[in-house]
Amino acid sequence: MPGKSELEGQLAVVAGFADPRAELEQYPTPPELAATVIHTADLNGDIQDRTIVDLGTGTGMLALGAALRSPHRVIGVDIDRSPLQTAIQNEHRVGATAPIHWVQADVTAGGLSTETPTVVVMNPPFGAQYSNRHADREFLTVSADIADVSYSIHNEGSEEFVTEFAADRAGTITHAFAAEFSVSNQFSFHTSETEQIQSEVFRIEWMWCIDIYHFIPIIPPERPHFD
Repeated sequence: MPGKSELEGQLAVVAGFADPRAELEQYPTPPELAATVIHTADLNGDIQDRTIVDLGTGTGMLALGAALRSPHRVIGVDIDRSPLQTAIQNEHRVGATAPIHWVQADVTAGGLSTETPTVVVMNPPFGAQYSNRHADREFLTVSADIADVSYSIHNEGSEEFVTEFAADRAGTITHAFAAEFSVSNQFSFHTSETEQIQSEVFRIEWMWCIDIYHFIPIIPPERPHFD
């Protein structure tokens, strides 16, 4: 298995948001953090031969990291068309060989399910913008419904909330660790060139899934289309 440093180097070529939207909290996941999450998932047997779903994929950092580690397939879902177009370009940059499907959809609107063992990886909105309050809860709800296991990045101080949420949905946190999230100056309200945000990463095993979703529509990587 390639090491975490090698994976980080492979992900260093992933381009971020061309025109980020503050209301969607479009901050690129740093390569070092993405590599840590994906490498940890791989060590736990959560990547190989699994369907990996990246909720709120943005330009594809976590999805592409997973695609470099022999999954069955990878699905990246995002509400915004523009970063998905960048994700398709990033797919060619990293040279991943696993099947990747890019889906334009609102994660929180429902309509997602898979028919194979599924692992969710995600960096959901932290809820810093008023329009995104409780967005991390909605993303976790979808994870609980479609995944056997999920890995999610949250703002520092989220452990109590995530623990209680998981317990309510018959989930168990098996791993938790702190991580730094480097955010570059990209919006007018930023006052420094770079800010280090303290974050927390959680691995959750979901004991049951409510099959209320139907997966729609999978976009073949060779013929991308956006509704």
